[in-house]
Amino acid sequence: MIAFFLTQFHPIPENDAWWGKGFTEWTNVTKAKPLFDGHEQPHLPTDFGFYDLRVRATRHDQIRMARQYGIDGFCYHYYWFSGTRLLNQPLDDMLADPDSDMPFCLCWANENWTRRWDAAEHQVLIAQRYLPEDDLNFIKGLVPVFSDPRYIRVDGAPLLIVYRPQHLPDARKTLATWRDHCRSVGLGEIHLCAALTHGNEDYAQFGFDSGVEFPPHNLKCPSIADQVSFYEPFRGVVLDYQTVAESYLERTYAHRNVFRGVFPSWDNTARTGNRAVMALGATPANYEFWLAESLRKTSEDFPGQDRLVFVNAWNEWAEGCHLEPDRKYGRQFLEATLRARSGLSTLTGFSGREASPLSGDRQRSLLRDLREVAAYHSFALVRRLASWLKRHSRLRKIVRWVLNLRPG
Repeated sequence: MIAFFLTQFHPIPENDAWWGKGFTEWTNVTKAKPLFDGHEQPHLPTDFGFYDLRVRATRHDQIRMARQYGIDGFCYHYYWFSGTRLLNQPLDDMLADPDSDMPFCLCWANENWTRRWDAAEHQVLIAQRYLPEDDLNFIKGLVPVFSDPRYIRVDGAPLLIVYRPQHLPDARKTLATWRDHCRSVGLGEIHLCAALTHGNEDYAQFGFDSGVEFPPHNLKCPSIADQVSFYEPFRGVVLDYQTVAESYLERTYAHRNVFRGVFPSWDNTARTGNRAVMALGATPANYEFWLAESLRKTSEDFPGQDRLVFVNAWNEWAEGCHLEPDRKYGRQFLEATLRARSGLSTLTGFSGREASPLSGDRQRSLLRDLREVAAYHSFALVRRLASWLKRHSRLRKIVRWVLNLRPG
């Protein structure tokens, strides 16, 4: 069982320039605010505190805890932009440290970094350019990593995941370059795995050997945001955890060599505010059942094979998605992982939500209703005004001039 691992828990010059001196993932995490009654934000750590991944002892503590609770390896997100590597210090330090005794592999996060945390084409901080020489330069840099004895292999071949294969300009050419180079230097075959993200559900169309589920991507269940009484207008997606889990457990793929994936919880309010995607009912018990069922189905679908199952994630704190202990649940998600991993889970189904924030499940008040109505119409009015000003350039200039006035 492999857990995805984020390395953005230390400052780097690029983030200092883009977000302010000292920015790390914790900056967003600690600023998060609840959007409705009972909303569990912010997510705050306990056992490891607000750690810095430049500290080697922190990584050793993480490895010990992960192993203790049934995690067999970490999959580090790898940030490479035409030769520029970001957030690489924890990975480099791990590679140089023989006491970091934990199997690992890499997932190339080949998407733009943007100010909106959405990997889109606007407000880009650093872009994936896919230059002609990138294919060869990329794989050359990974050969020493693949040669590390701790590197995770599938049928003897080093495992590399690509987060957005559909972004590769010519995926089959890229993969052929990678394979040819690894053979030419004596490394042999490599196992290339496509993350099933952003609508992609077919790894074979790009020439990959396998796919890996990456929930909550490729959702096939409706949002229930209209059932939640938000403090302010909400433009994101609210999901029912059980519905998401069942959707993944029931999925089949045209090409079946797909590694199953689960998440313990999901709520990226810390990054995206009222554009967040969140799953209600993400309790340790519901996660345990999803994971146990994923492991069981993997054994049934691939009898006698040594298959991987992925957990998203070990420490995606700003996405409300972490196995590391927090102030609400402590180590309960880790304990659930161990029970599922060891075949000791006694759960027979999902258990619903601990306390539902859905509007139909709580008493209404005049003050709350008035606040929600006022917030909704204020937001709508601002949007209509902004749209109107876009169509009248002269008035837009006048408004900007008035707003820029300062008392003399």
